[in-house]
Formats: sequence, structure tokens, C-alpha cells
Amino acid sequence: MKIAQRFKLAAAASVIGLSFSTMAATPAAPSAAQDTAKPSVVIVHGAFADGSDWAKVIPLLQAKGLHVVAVQNPLTSLEDDVAAAKRAIDAQPGKVVLVGHSWGGSVITEAGADDKVSSLVYVAAFAPDAGQTSAELGKDYPPAPGFAHIVADKSGFLSLTKEGMSKHFAQDLPASATAVMTATQGPILGKSFEQKISVAAWKTKPSWYLATGADHMIQPALQLDMAKKIGAHLTRVNSSHVPQQSQPAKVAEVILDAVRQSK
Repeated sequence: MKIAQRFKLAAAASVIGLSFSTMAATPAAPSAAQDTAKPSVVIVHGAFADGSDWAKVIPLLQAKGLHVVAVQNPLTSLEDDVAAAKRAIDAQPGKVVLVGHSWGGSVITEAGADDKVSSLVYVAAFAPDAGQTSAELGKDYPPAPGFAHIVADKSGFLSLTKEGMSKHFAQDLPASATAVMTATQGPILGKSFEQKISVAAWKTKPSWYLATGADHMIQPALQLDMAKKIGAHLTRVNSSHVPQQSQPAKVAEVILDAVRQSK
């Protein structure tokens, strides 16, 4: 190759590298189609799941012109999951309605202290106080039936058995759906449930709580008591632990109510 050609290729490579560096350093601007006057909705999934757990609710929110982001939790610690939620919050152009399911309730309780968060929505979720762990919330209640179907690997990550998923996590869904949920579930490090919350955002932010009456993972009585404790707008549905899959329209309506009342 001639020397002149080598210099041209080297120069082109430098320009390309500079362009990618600039793109990486510059936050993406919100889409022109996005209504920044409305809050964004950031959803934090729970244990034994991933962001696709919300695939039925997200289109219902998007149909109302809302920008929705489903966080993909690493499920490696409370700190790591809170950090993932905060990154998603920071990326939004305006206010945020922060939604948490199950374990995700503990995450939004801490991440929700962010100034951009206008309200919190708990869906069959933990709502601990500052200084509490998620594990201690249910200690005064009969054990939830689904707990007997949680297994740990040699690294301490917990997952649900096939029977646990089909008969206790999502017993109101068809077997074809729970088979996929079993395969795609996100194992969570067991120690995460023993980590204390540092701040309770529900003390300063308006909250909504959707309680599930046929829940085998978080006791229905515990859910109602937590909703009362945090002063949440309460909605009750007769569903399994995953109403976002079995009754998505009802879940979407609770979130939309929080959006309408956000300031």
C-alpha cells in the first residue's frame, strides 16, 4: 500500500473514532414525538423476572402518548438495582412516575428519592421503611406458599422451580406462558433481601399500591398493611403475583392515575 493511502486510512479511522467518542459522551436528546410535558414511566421489575414481564402493560401506556422505560435489573444487590433504576431516571427529560413490582418495590423505595421522581406505584410490591430489609417485612405473617419453591445455586442466586412459577408465581396464566417465564426468569442474589433500605421515598412522594388478592409470593394481608402504612392510593385485584400479565389493563389504569396526578 502506498504511504499516501496509509495516511488517508489513518485519518479516516481517527474521524470515525472521534465521532463515536462524541456520541458516547453526548446524552441522547428526547425524541421530537415525545411529549416532555408528561412524565415518563420507568418500570422496575422484580425477582424471578426481567423487563419483558411488562410487555402487556407497556403498549397500553404508550398508546396514551407516554414514554416508557423498563429497567433491566442486574439482581446482584440492592445497591446495583438502585443504580440501574437511577440511570434510567437520569435519562428521562422530565418528571418520572416510578413503578416497582415485587422486589422492585424495595428498589423504587430508595431510588424514588430522586428529585425527578414525582410519584411511586407499587404493584404487589415490598414497601420497606428506612433501615428495614425486604426479608423482615413478612416475618409476622404466615409463610407465602411460593417460598417453598425457591432454590439456590452454589453462588447464592435464587430462582423459582417450574412448579413454583406455574402454581404460585403466575397461577392464573396458561402453561405456555409460565414455561417461557421459567426459562427467562432473572435469578436474584439471596443476600439482596437482607440489605437495608437507606431512605423511604414514599414518605415524601405520593404513592399508589395495587394489591393482589390471590398472591402466593407476597402475602395479601402484608400487601394491604404496607399500602396502609405508606398512605397509598389502594387498588385491589384478585390475581396472582403478576397482575401485569394477567390483568394488564387494570395495572395500566393505576399507573395512568399516578401520571394524571403527577406534579
